[in-house]
Amino acid sequence: MTDARDARGRLETALGHRFENPHLLTQALTHRSAADESTPSNERLEFLGDRVLGLVVARMLVARFPDAEEGEMSRRLTALVRREALAEVAARIDLASHVRFGPSDAKAGRENAGLLADACEAVIGALFLDGGLDAAQSFIAEAWAAMMDDGEGAVRDAKTRLQEWAQGRGRSLPRYEVTDREGPAHAPQFVVTVRVDGEPEATGEGTSKRAAEQAAASALLDRLGTNAGGQKR
Repeated sequence: MTDARDARGRLETALGHRFENPHLLTQALTHRSAADESTPSNERLEFLGDRVLGLVVARMLVARFPDAEEGEMSRRLTALVRREALAEVAARIDLASHVRFGPSDAKAGRENAGLLADACEAVIGALFLDGGLDAAQSFIAEAWAAMMDDGEGAVRDAKTRLQEWAQGRGRSLPRYEVTDREGPAHAPQFVVTVRVDGEPEATGEGTSKRAAEQAAASALLDRLGTNAGGQKR
């Protein structure tokens, strides 16, 4: 119990917020494979966090770039709210060590950049519900500051980066395959596996094939040692 409290305390320090309702943070960290009657999955909080992130980043862009035109602002916004950006923030605050997965999904889940990006959005949703817009904005402003300064090219499309990586080394193009589909027709959840010759495969999840492909590409880039900015280690 003490270790759990210490871990939560470290995460709250990284988030810059102490939760009045600890259950909100617990829910934000609960993947659907670990959900039960007492703690639902983080999917609803993820939905909310996505909208809060978009609003806060848009406000930051308006303040930071007063002379930028709408097209440039849209490109910057798209780059800054991509899953790759969220995964980078999740890695920075070590979110993988806090997310709750079911026993069969724990190892793969903590290595899945797409799922960690989802959890990061859920945490933002929890911050908003517990501390209002100020709490969410405070975390986002600090966590996204470096990427904001890097400009619109800071975070690039994961599938494009993986293709460029493969082509630059004379490999075949990445191959994507839907390996699982769950959920009702109106709210499907896709699992996609990506393969590049000579490299271990990686998987990603998303509510569309495209999102799952992006998550899979991002996961494979992580294994290959390529960070969210597209640079090699």
